[in-house]
Formats: sequence, C-alpha cells, structure tokens
Amino acid sequence: MIKFLFKGLLRDRSRSLFPILTVFFGVLLTVVLYGWIQGALTNMIDANARFSTGHVKIMSRAYAEEVDQIPNDLAFIGVEELTQDLKQQFPDLIWVSRIKFGGLLDIPDELGETRDQGPVSGTAVDLFSSGTREWEILNLSDALVRGRMPEKRGEILIGEKYARQLNVKPGETATLISSTMYGSMAMANFTVAGTIRFGITALDRGAMIADISDIREALNMEDAAGEILGLFNDFVYRDEQAEEIKAAFNANYAKDNDEFLPVMDTLPAQSGMADYLEMVGAMSVTVLAVYIIAMSIVLWNAGLMGSLRRYGEIGVRLAMGETKGHLYRSLISESLMVGFIGSVLGTAVGLAITYFLQEKGINISGMMKNASILFSDVMRARITPACFFIGFLPGMVATFLGASISGIGIYKRKTSHLMKELEA
Repeated sequence: MIKFLFKGLLRDRSRSLFPILTVFFGVLLTVVLYGWIQGALTNMIDANARFSTGHVKIMSRAYAEEVDQIPNDLAFIGVEELTQDLKQQFPDLIWVSRIKFGGLLDIPDELGETRDQGPVSGTAVDLFSSGTREWEILNLSDALVRGRMPEKRGEILIGEKYARQLNVKPGETATLISSTMYGSMAMANFTVAGTIRFGITALDRGAMIADISDIREALNMEDAAGEILGLFNDFVYRDEQAEEIKAAFNANYAKDNDEFLPVMDTLPAQSGMADYLEMVGAMSVTVLAVYIIAMSIVLWNAGLMGSLRRYGEIGVRLAMGETKGHLYRSLISESLMVGFIGSVLGTAVGLAITYFLQEKGINISGMMKNASILFSDVMRARITPACFFIGFLPGMVATFLGASISGIGIYKRKTSHLMKELEA
C-alpha cells in the first residue's frame, strides 16, 4: 500500500510538488532560524562567561549587592587560599581571579605632560603564573591587532579603537589614574605592549588588560580580588551542575552573617542573563508554533483544492467499495510521505545554510555602537543536535493537520449520488 501511494505521488506532480515545496521552505526557515537563535544564545553566554560572569562567580556578599558599580573597596582578601580550596573541591572547573577597575588612562608627551587621556574600563587577569589559562579564556592571541603580547610585568594591552582615539602606539608609556581599595588616589605607569580587538563593542570601547599582580600593587589589593570566576573545562555551560556547585559552596557560609564572606552566583543570575535566556527560549517556541500554524493553514487549503480536483477520483474509489475510513487514512498517509520528503530536503538545505552562517557569520557592528551587553559584533548561527530533527516537527505536524482537516470532506460524500455523478 505504501509503495502504491508513493508511486502515485511521483507520477502525479500536482498532488505532491506544491505541498512538498511548502514543507521544504517551512522546514528550511525553521532550521535556519533555530540555528540562528542558538548561535545568538551561545554567543551571549560564551562572551559573558569568558569576560564577565564565568559559569559561576564568587564575590563578597557586599560586593555582589553593588556589583554593577565595581566596588573594589568591598572585595575580599585571602584569594589565594580560597582559590586553592576551590580547585580541590571542584576540580572540574577552571578558577581564575579577576579585578575590574576604572579610571583614566593618561598618555604623556616627550616632556611628561599630558598629551591625551580618556576613561578606561580595565580587567586585571593572571598573565604570567605557571599554568594560567587566561590567554585561552580571553582568546588574547587571536585578539591582537598591533604590537605583541605582554612578556613581563608592567606591560598592558589596550583596545585598538581606544588606542587610535588616544593616538598611542605599542611601546609608548601610559599612566593609569584610579583609586585604591581603600579610597585613596592611585597612579601607575605601564608600557603599552600591543592593541587588541575582541570584536565585542562593549569591551573594545575602552578596554585595558593588565596582569593582576601589577593591578594589586597599584590599587593596594594584595592577595585580594573583586571576583573569582569558575568555568567548566570545555567552556560549555551546564545549568544543573552549576546550580549544584553553587548550593554546595554557599552552604558552607549560610550560617554566618559577615558581609565580606564569599557568595557564589551562577551565570543566569547575573547581569539579567536569566531574562535573556528565557526570552530566547520563548522565541524558539514561538518560531516553531508560527510555522506549524502557517504551514497547516497553507496545506489545509492545498488539501481542499486537491480534494476538489480529486472529487471524481474519491467518488470512484467509494463506488468500488473502498470505505471512507480507509480512504481518509490513505490521504493522511500520502500527506505524511509529503511531509517526510519535504522535511528531509528542507533540513538538508537548512543545515547547509546554517553551517555557512556558522563559519562566516554576519557583521552586525553597525547595530552594536551603543551596546552595553557583551555580544560579538559578528553574529553566527550554530548547528546543534536539535537542528537535525527540529524541522520534522512543523513539517510532519503541519502536513498531518492540513490533510486531517481537508480530508473530513470525504465523510460528506453521499454514496446515493455516486452513479448520478458518474453518469454526468
């Protein structure tokens, strides 16, 4: 029976071509849009995890309450001991200490007078310790534009766009003017080793990367840090595991009310990420729902038109003794074949387009000029295992619904009129 129906679809293109094309384009768009949304989600999570939130982040309780203001006066001391304990307790994560700081970057001329200056948003990371993975986490080698990487203490990297605004070149001196952990003014000279571009507008605007030992010395933060970030070794965020780690860590300090004790948060709990993730999830469901409904309506109409064209065929089959139920089921079987063929073709082409967008991406820097969220200027799609079957949901469901609704007309045929119709 299946072979018979399949041959019928192949030989009568009017019954199969339009429905297959409808399913093909619907599934193609579903796969591409789903891959695009997953790429945007991965982009956002990865950028925030590497540069700001980690997969989990530890701060003092007081610091966490005012984290948006980067209150280094509320940072906790004793970071080295805490980091060692974390590495033993949670060996599946990479633990790194960070200090975020702000201030002015002053560029002196030949006489030591200010030639130019501008606000800077800096991050202090471990560049020179044995076994440090900050180079890998921040992708510093790939981000280098001019100059070289820091090779010793006292050397820094600044954003390429920022460097051009200040008219500073690699090898020149820059003076950081900021405040210490205890509120007094801090001034420290650095050598600009090179310039970088992360491709994230919110970072590149006034970026400065320095070794954490230099910033601790400059800001009087010996053995202190504002934040300790934890990232899974494969850099893939896993919410359930992160929540378990958070609960285990915070349980150790739950009974003490000291505001300078550490507290851990997961990635979604920071920077409004939970709202973003919920929004993306809602968008994914909406995309699928819209295409299922839209294709169902189109295929319903196609089924109605097909039923009108096949009015005589249906009558003959009923006159030959075929039951209405069997005829109805055969039409649904035909529709499922159409849905399967269209879904396979649509998924294949959709995956090809998604792969292209994953490798090449689309530059959206023009839309990110005033962005404050950490989001790459080159937006890429991402192929996930779900992309291989997500298109079959609207493809098969829409054809089934379309055929089911349009095929109800079979039960309205009256066998008493069949001979009169055949005579006509």
